[in-house]
Amino acid sequence: MRFLRRNSADTVAEAPESGAELAEPLDRGRTAGKGKATPKRREAQGRRTGPVPPPPRTQREAFKRMRGNKVSKEERRAAAVERRQRMMAGDDKYLLPRDRGPVKAYIRDLVDSRRNLMGLFMPLAILVFVALLTPSLAVQRYATLATTFMLIAMVIEGLILGRIVTRKVRAKFPNEPIKGLSIGWYSFIRASQIRKLRVPKPRVKPGDAIK
Repeated sequence: MRFLRRNSADTVAEAPESGAELAEPLDRGRTAGKGKATPKRREAQGRRTGPVPPPPRTQREAFKRMRGNKVSKEERRAAAVERRQRMMAGDDKYLLPRDRGPVKAYIRDLVDSRRNLMGLFMPLAILVFVALLTPSLAVQRYATLATTFMLIAMVIEGLILGRIVTRKVRAKFPNEPIKGLSIGWYSFIRASQIRKLRVPKPRVKPGDAIK
């Protein structure tokens, strides 16, 4: 009986030691936490660039610092003027996506080298608006009739112009995917604008030969 009790006591005493031996390698293999979150890339780059400037002491100093980090109105205005000039000159970098490329430049040259009746579309619209404001019914009737004939003539001219431009563009650029409807509509929009208001500006004069 004593022998059994002695063995049970020894077993109980040895249990914590074996548990300690098992816990020790687990603790050694565990990676201790850093205790703080990993800084973001932007924060790390900001720390490497140099010391952080001290905070502004007054409201005027804060406003001056804020204005110093922004672009001035003069610089923005100069950049806008430069973009406008480059766009009017036909620089592909500053043109709208619909106007970019040698195909569109060639179409504009073909349209600008012709005198089109469609160029009177905007003045005709203004004339009709003024005629409708007059109290005379006779003036309104004649204005409406003249406008109807002019619109029919413009539509016919636009169809003819679209076919001519499409045929020349396909002959000039045989390897380009040419869509007749898209080219015809682009030509019609270009021809219906007043010459001085076209963007980009015409590079050729009316009557010039375009090859």
